[in-house]
Amino acid sequence: MVKVLKLGATHTITKLVTPDLTADHYGNEGVAVFATPALVALLEETAVGCIAAALEAGQGSVGAEVMVQHLVPTPVGMVVEGRAELIEIDGRWLVFKVEAWDEQEKIATGTHTRYIINSIEKFLQRAAEKTSPRQD
Repeated sequence: MVKVLKLGATHTITKLVTPDLTADHYGNEGVAVFATPALVALLEETAVGCIAAALEAGQGSVGAEVMVQHLVPTPVGMVVEGRAELIEIDGRWLVFKVEAWDEQEKIATGTHTRYIINSIEKFLQRAAEKTSPRQD
């Protein structure tokens, strides 16, 4: 099913804040700072990276819950760093402590829950079935 997942495993990713990662780009006109949706994506990406080596071929994980406080703004041109730490394993449910910093200070803190799916193919097939006409 899954190779060994270890509590305390961590993964870190850094990104440069570019105009396409700003609140302005996401529709909050004139607010040219690192957007909360971009922050959440960074933190999800770190959690995925934290467990990637433990998943078997054909397995994957999906986000189930994100609880994040976006503490302070980060301007375009600064580098941000996201970090995930696996803090809880309950079967296929995984909980991560997530945090992020810019070059000066902590910008976010929270938790993220992911669920391991045993077959990406079956998962995508189920999603695709939603576009088929219903047979009542």
